[in-house]
Amino acid sequence: MFYIFIMQHNNILPVVLAGGKSKRFGEDKSQAKLGGKMLIDYILKEILDDFNEVLIVANSSIQYLNSDKIIKIEDFKKNLGPLGGIFSAMKWVKDNNKKYQWIASFPSDTPFFKIDNFNDFLKRVNEKESELFFMKSGEKRHNIFGLWSVHLVDQLDKDLEIGTRKVERWANDIGVRIINMTFEKQDPFFNINTKEDLEMAEKILND
Repeated sequence: MFYIFIMQHNNILPVVLAGGKSKRFGEDKSQAKLGGKMLIDYILKEILDDFNEVLIVANSSIQYLNSDKIIKIEDFKKNLGPLGGIFSAMKWVKDNNKKYQWIASFPSDTPFFKIDNFNDFLKRVNEKESELFFMKSGEKRHNIFGLWSVHLVDQLDKDLEIGTRKVERWANDIGVRIINMTFEKQDPFFNINTKEDLEMAEKILND
């Protein structure tokens, strides 16, 4: 029932985090081509139809799907990692007087993640249990696939100021609720960090 409630009230803003330096990849991996399509466009194509707006947080000039729904911003404060991207999205919501109560975060390098995976996760969320929810598959916790209450913005701002950078540590301190996901086939959380990962993704795509 929670999923129905939040979708009807349009109070989730999906945020694609593309502000990383892609050091292991050697170039901006969001712009890498997979099956003839840019990597970032895979996640954008999945989430665009289900939301009124999609926010991309990226600090360089990048290409992505052409849609009036997509808004690109830069990190409000640079070099703070994924938490900085989440804070920038929350601040954008606040500064623009948006009505969103939650931010759903997605990385730009997971081409096999589907909107159905997110919706299954959402159905298991009870907003009374926490202000922060992450996904988990098998033994791996996925700290970038999350649902964050925008009410956390002031706390996150303070913690970033004192040097907090690790998503997992900050989430544990806040009190995160973990939602375990199971998959019979390809794990949709497969992410691309290296050129070898990209080659593996091409093989998966072509199977």
